[in-house]
Amino acid sequence: MISISEKGTSTQLTMVKRKQVKDEEILEDAPPRNTEDDGDDSGSSDDEDTDMLDVEFEWFDPQPEVDFHGLKTLLRQLFDVDNQLFDLSALTDLILSQPLLGSTVKVDGNETDPYAFLTVLNLHGHRGKQVIKDLVDYLSQKASSDSSMSQLTGLLSPSSEAQVGLILTERFVNMPAEVVPPMYNMLLEEITWAIEEKEPYSFSHYLILSKTYTEIVSKLDQEESRPKKKNKAAKDSNTFYFHPEDEVLQKHASSCGSFDYTKPGDEGAADSKRTFQELGIRPQGHLMLIEGAKFESAVKAVGEYLSPQS
Repeated sequence: MISISEKGTSTQLTMVKRKQVKDEEILEDAPPRNTEDDGDDSGSSDDEDTDMLDVEFEWFDPQPEVDFHGLKTLLRQLFDVDNQLFDLSALTDLILSQPLLGSTVKVDGNETDPYAFLTVLNLHGHRGKQVIKDLVDYLSQKASSDSSMSQLTGLLSPSSEAQVGLILTERFVNMPAEVVPPMYNMLLEEITWAIEEKEPYSFSHYLILSKTYTEIVSKLDQEESRPKKKNKAAKDSNTFYFHPEDEVLQKHASSCGSFDYTKPGDEGAADSKRTFQELGIRPQGHLMLIEGAKFESAVKAVGEYLSPQS
């Protein structure tokens, strides 16, 4: 069970595994939350002002019959303004064509849309599909713009025989990061089982596509002529992570880098993403290349970093 508290609200998150696993192993539900009062019942003003919200997250295999629209929505969010460059319907179908690899996270049962997902695609094995060709061309172009990503450019070249697994993962903004370690751990297990069955998932490298952002001076502040806020432009050089696990994964990467999107963002979009803060947000794409032999230790580190504090 995970407890996350925010101002004025406390959320109890119960993790329940519903994934179909090898040999039809049954995973028991998490134990019910103990509702008995553990402390004194004198109460405080903080307790009186806190609302309790119980949320039960469940993990499922991707379901072609119910997950198409939900996954496509999350892919659109992952690729940000550049989502228009790809056939997301074809990419969603490809993800759903391997239902025993990857996970979705839901709240109200299997028939609902996913709140998060994680999967891996073999870029070499699917190189004949147009959507993968478009993705590889896009990723190669972005990698070539950053000298630190030169290794990836070689791995994605047409003559390369490297088995690169492209990890695609995204979740809604209000999803807790603690749902991430189970998805990665399940992926490791599923890849092991797939390799035992001679499936093409023995990867030499894993490429994780994610997003970062920088803070920029708000156009609204400029219009209101507030010089003191313009001084905060120095923060432009700082890169922030939408997903906290990326800070850990990056430490295990052989190369990594952020890139600008191809499509220009709508004017004012940075201000629309600056909720509860003074500076605007400028998103960028982010790539992390991890050698296959180091991926398991990277996943373990993510679990340790995001484990609920006792």
